[in-house]
Amino acid sequence: MTSTVDAAVVGSGPNGLAAAVTLARAGLRVEMHEAADVVGGGLRCQSYFDGDIRHDVCSAVHPMAAASPFFREFDLTARGVELLAPEVGYAHPLDDGRAGLAFPDLDATCDHLGEDGPRWRQLMEPLLQHSTGLVDFFMGGQRSLPDDLTAPLLLAARLLPRRLLRGFRGDVAPALLTGVAAHAVGRLPTLASDAVALLLGHLAHGAGWPLPRGGSERIAHVMADDLRAHGGTIHTGSRITSLGELRHARAVLLDTGPGQLLDLAGDRLPSLYARQLRRFRYGPGAAKADFLVSEPIPWTNPEVGRAGTVHLGGSHTAIARQEGLTVRGTPTGEPFVLLVDPAVTDPGRARDGRRPVWAYAHVPNGDPRDPVALVRSRIEKYAPGFGDTVLAARGVPARDLDTYNPNYVGGDIGAGAMTLYQSLMRPVARFDPWRTPLPDVFLCSASTPPGPGVHGMCGHLAALSALRHRFGIRRAPSLEPVASAAAR
Repeated sequence: MTSTVDAAVVGSGPNGLAAAVTLARAGLRVEMHEAADVVGGGLRCQSYFDGDIRHDVCSAVHPMAAASPFFREFDLTARGVELLAPEVGYAHPLDDGRAGLAFPDLDATCDHLGEDGPRWRQLMEPLLQHSTGLVDFFMGGQRSLPDDLTAPLLLAARLLPRRLLRGFRGDVAPALLTGVAAHAVGRLPTLASDAVALLLGHLAHGAGWPLPRGGSERIAHVMADDLRAHGGTIHTGSRITSLGELRHARAVLLDTGPGQLLDLAGDRLPSLYARQLRRFRYGPGAAKADFLVSEPIPWTNPEVGRAGTVHLGGSHTAIARQEGLTVRGTPTGEPFVLLVDPAVTDPGRARDGRRPVWAYAHVPNGDPRDPVALVRSRIEKYAPGFGDTVLAARGVPARDLDTYNPNYVGGDIGAGAMTLYQSLMRPVARFDPWRTPLPDVFLCSASTPPGPGVHGMCGHLAALSALRHRFGIRRAPSLEPVASAAAR
């Protein structure tokens, strides 16, 4: 017979782990259930072609792992996770061989952008001066104001006129910023995509767009270690199919999407709430391509090879047109592609010259096409000869991505369309969206605010809600490493 626990967490992605860590740190007895054989969700790594070379299965670059309130306090660095900053945060090659480069140093970026440098500085410098307040506003789910009230005002001043790209004279800076906006995976431009561009864009000159040394799994491992250190239990290969299996827990936190919540709850949910969950919208899909290559990517513009992340899509106009077609469900041969060559930043990821290359292509939701040829073609446009370096490749169509992670419906790695409404009201319109009508059940996935990304805040905020409403605990527990807390 299963013993009683305070809380059961279903799903061990970054949000599930953050929820479990928060609850265990509050002194609760926590158990975690993960259907896969290893923890991590979007933080897993795998050796696809060569046992010595690890590929990031989902996420690879982590701006929020350095910036979010959860990880700032959790302190990955103190736990032995090295967040490596690339020489260039992100790069954006254009069709004629020029490229936009976002350096960690704002001055270097503005110098590189020439006549558009002053406009870039005008956008980014005030945000950098109030970066913590801005991140806290975004990551707090917009349910409360940050201590720094200037931050949301600066954001509003840039978003509400809907003139984010106005004032640029050339075409490099608009393309560079649009590549960041495309991380919203939707129609461009929108208020939501502009907000993403400003949030991620300014971080490239602040906390950075780092890669964890050794791969994304390092983040999951230290979170799981902390959970166990505080009495938590992790059950891998444990697929939960009904909430009834967790009746021994006083609270249940689900790192799942709305569809899985409906399946797990059966007929327990009120009909109105269930209808609202069924109306939850999903965005375009991502198709994943992994390559094992024999040498660094032969970019036409060698400066691109210094970047941790590369956006392939051409001009601002071309990206906006392509993303619009993708939202409408029209497949094309020139998708927007995000690419990472991890060994550029973390040379230890390469072995005897062989190295992994990671890429996502934005495609219509549920697109069945194998993305390898599509992505290889897009890379070849800016790096002729890339195909000659490929030793092995594998592709996962958007249609199949939710086989790996059921939260990625149709390949939507954002776990729900990032429209303005759904950025704030996900999965339904509630002041406390992490609570469900079932008093013991909470949702902690990226289908809740603040949405997608490896920041842990969906799980952390859900756990704080559960602590208040189920356990009467209103003080947030410390997340500091034990050694750091003892030293203080």
